[in-house]
Amino acid sequence: MPVIGMGGYFFRAKDPEGLKTWYRETLGVGGGCGRDETGESSEWFWYPEPGPIVFEPFKADSDYFAADRQVMLNFRVRDMDSLLEQLNALGIDILTKDEWDTPETGRFARIHDPEGNPIELWEPPAA
Repeated sequence: MPVIGMGGYFFRAKDPEGLKTWYRETLGVGGGCGRDETGESSEWFWYPEPGPIVFEPFKADSDYFAADRQVMLNFRVRDMDSLLEQLNALGIDILTKDEWDTPETGRFARIHDPEGNPIELWEPPAA
């Protein structure tokens, strides 16, 4: 297959610069975050750690995330408890449900960015 991975994720925003800054400062996502294999950073690129990505269309009437949203971002995280403490300190609403978490799939939490886009945080199970 010629496709080898995600090359980008593009979406519309009411305040693109503000939202870009929020993702970078709040979650460490976006241009300037992470480093390439030589240790360099770039204002244009985010260098996430290698790992699995789920690419999965949902039914149009799914209630897994808000019906008025076409997409939901899912970010792999390390140390969910520390991240949730940081987000809570920033006043970000966090939703967790015991039924979301299993030893096979890991732990999950939900937040929303300043424009209401749903974000699922996923801490994969320990190896």
